Amino acid sequence: MSRLRSKGWVMPVSIILAMLLALVPLPTLLVPLRPYWLALVLAYWVIETPDRMGLGLAFSIGLIADLMMGSILGEQALRLAVMAFILQRFRARIRFFPLSQQALAIGGLLFNDRIIDAAIHLMAGEPLLPWSYWWAPLLGMALWLPMYVLLDAVRLGKRGR
Repeated sequence: MSRLRSKGWVMPVSIILAMLLALVPLPTLLVPLRPYWLALVLAYWVIETPDRMGLGLAFSIGLIADLMMGSILGEQALRLAVMAFILQRFRARIRFFPLSQQALAIGGLLFNDRIIDAAIHLMAGEPLLPWSYWWAPLLGMALWLPMYVLLDAVRLGKRGR
């Protein structure tokens, strides 16, 4: 059995951890800064293992997240499917960017995700998110490097020396 095949547990565990991180209560002041963990983890898996993470799985994960978080049914499913589609479309380019440029691309995708989120809230007649929620994509962009390195190390079985 190859080393990559024996690490099949990494993707589901990372997705479950991302969902749990989204449920962790934060002080009111920090809630707008909460990064979209699920999108970051999904972006990693779409870039690194596109054969295992596709649009259908992204949509399904989003539906489960909608149910867990009590958001509008299909909101996160649509947001994650759009992100997965864009990443699949530009995967060949993004994958070979240095991590700093990948972080900029992920930041742009997270900003796009906020726009989709705002449009969904507007169409559903719900109140729009305050302006402070637009800072979260910047934090997600800053977290891309450590999260990418961590997931890569766990997936490939690398050890720090």
